[in-house]
Amino acid sequence: MDQQRQSLWRFGVPVVCLSAGLLLAATHDVSGGDDIRRSDAPRLVDLVRETQQSVDRLTAQRDALSATMDSHHGGSPTTDAALTAITERSAQLALNAGMEPVRGPGLVVTLNDAQRDAEGRFPRDASPDDLVVHQQDIEAVLNALWSAGAEGIQMQDQRIIGTSAPRCVGNTLLLNGRTYSPPYVIAAIGDVAAMQSALTASPLVSLYKRYVERFGLGYSEEPSSALELVGHSEPLRMRFAKPAGPLGY
Repeated sequence: MDQQRQSLWRFGVPVVCLSAGLLLAATHDVSGGDDIRRSDAPRLVDLVRETQQSVDRLTAQRDALSATMDSHHGGSPTTDAALTAITERSAQLALNAGMEPVRGPGLVVTLNDAQRDAEGRFPRDASPDDLVVHQQDIEAVLNALWSAGAEGIQMQDQRIIGTSAPRCVGNTLLLNGRTYSPPYVIAAIGDVAAMQSALTASPLVSLYKRYVERFGLGYSEEPSSALELVGHSEPLRMRFAKPAGPLGY
């Protein structure tokens, strides 16, 4: 019996030692020679604590900025009055700048390309340029209406403002990045008689009317007692701007 126990110990001890050596070698390979539970390894609780500290710091900055804005734009009768004056002035400028819809009596001018006759033909001596509305024709009408004191002008479905630039590309119109085909409808609110007189007196409009008679271009003037013009809705992009005069507040 004693001899059997000695035999078990003689073979068991080397097996246990060999297993322990294999385990240590595997741990060394996994850790790359470093302590797999070193003290500088990030822990979830540390990440949570750092994130919370960051949130608290940003919240404090936000509250400080909000307090600064309140001190500049409110909180005292003086700042409240200044803010009210700026808001009222902004509303007035928006109306004058064409940003708001407007309604009133006015004139509708329509320009159109020449149409074929009953036999489907154009005048024999007409060139392609004689049969279409050109950019200078549109600009002539717009300038005449503005010179007559028009309070607001709309072309097609867009309001014409100081930065509007109608451009003709072939027989189509490009306005604020959108294209239109004739007829071109220009609606203006203002003194109807004054606008009609300005159109009659315009040399370029008179020249266009000659082409109307000669080559069949389209032209009409229709007074209206109640025109409705939309407000300008496209983004305003100004690279350089400065006040034209005192703001008045």
